[in-house]
Amino acid sequence: MNRALKLRLSCFALAIGVLAYLIGWAAYASWREMGRLQSQFNTGHLRSFEIADHLQDTILRLHNSLVRYDLDRDPKEYAQFESASTELNNWIDTQKPVLQSSRERELLNQIDAAYDVFLAAATNGVHAPDPQNRLAHIDAVQKASSPLLELGYQLADAHRESLAESLVASQKSVLLLRWVIFGSLLLLMGALVWFFATVYREMIMPLQLKLVQSHAIIERQEKLASLGVLAAGVAHEIRNPLTAIKARLFSHQRSLDKSSPQYQDVLVIGNEINRLEAIVKDFLQFARPAEPQLEVMDAAAVLRDVRDLLAPEFEKRAIQLKIGPIASDRFQADFQQLKQVLINLVQNAAESIQHDGQITLRARTDTARLNGHLEPVIILETEDTGKGIPVEVQKRLFDPFFSTKETGTGLGLSIAARIVEKHGGALEFQTQPNHGTVFGIVLPVLSN
Repeated sequence: MNRALKLRLSCFALAIGVLAYLIGWAAYASWREMGRLQSQFNTGHLRSFEIADHLQDTILRLHNSLVRYDLDRDPKEYAQFESASTELNNWIDTQKPVLQSSRERELLNQIDAAYDVFLAAATNGVHAPDPQNRLAHIDAVQKASSPLLELGYQLADAHRESLAESLVASQKSVLLLRWVIFGSLLLLMGALVWFFATVYREMIMPLQLKLVQSHAIIERQEKLASLGVLAAGVAHEIRNPLTAIKARLFSHQRSLDKSSPQYQDVLVIGNEINRLEAIVKDFLQFARPAEPQLEVMDAAAVLRDVRDLLAPEFEKRAIQLKIGPIASDRFQADFQQLKQVLINLVQNAAESIQHDGQITLRARTDTARLNGHLEPVIILETEDTGKGIPVEVQKRLFDPFFSTKETGTGLGLSIAARIVEKHGGALEFQTQPNHGTVFGIVLPVLSN
């Protein structure tokens, strides 16, 4: 897993944590807001109605007690009045902390002041013997009780206003929290979609590609094993007759006049025999590649050696052979065999470019699956600006005896792949038609 993917997954985990916290906080805040609203309905706001009702009912009872006392002069009525008035006065004082809004508390203070006025009017002249004075007393009490009753109605109205304001505020809070939850859920779903897309693109797709490549490598190795045995036998059977033919042809050539047509025919035959010997040599190298003489090395030496060897020849065709970034990690390889593989890859790249282009040699470190397990590797790459490899050719690129060249044997890449496999590595490529090709020699890095 590369650093970029780790960073993206870490950012995703952080985003998931933030969104989960946000959703949890919004849900808790909504639950708390609903609880607060329910508590307001069940306690403070409903108490405002109770206060108003109790106040109006008690004032009416006090008023009635005084009227009955003024009419009947029953001491029990006055005693009940005094007891109830004292109880109401204390009750008003205890209700002040219960009310929620400042308007309700203000009205209750006004009720407290108006009640003092009511008590003063009720007790002033309550024991007057003159009936005319008694009627005046009843009228004074009536006038003093009216503001109390009106304030009771105002307290009920103030409660309704406070309740409406609280409902509006709670609705806004709940609506905001609902949008927070919905928005967080949408962001969470988007993050999940992004996560699965990233995992599929960065992990599953490469694994699928590597699986396909592994199957291709296994199939190619099976083909190589079968064809190697066949090639070894065929090469041995062909080499001996070719040696005899070449010896007799040389003897025959010495007896011919160099200006005769027969001599020219002998030269043609000799060239074809040399070509056959080269093919047989490739057969044998393909069938029985030499065991690599491994030594600890780095990529810089072999890449610069290949550049110095081939750059002068490519300059004639306006092809630049450059050295790119080179990782300093060390690995084990056969210098000459690795150089042979790189030369083959660079020459193929030059043939793809033909004229006026660029080939870049570089080395980078990565992790790759070799021999069934993931390990750190160094990848020696050749990148060209050629025409790329057609799709129909890619499937058979490493097949022995398959070539798109008129004079090719189709063994170059097969031999290169066998050499790299002998090193415990793999030969890979990436290509895009009309944009070039990158071949990579993947080799395990030495552990420190």
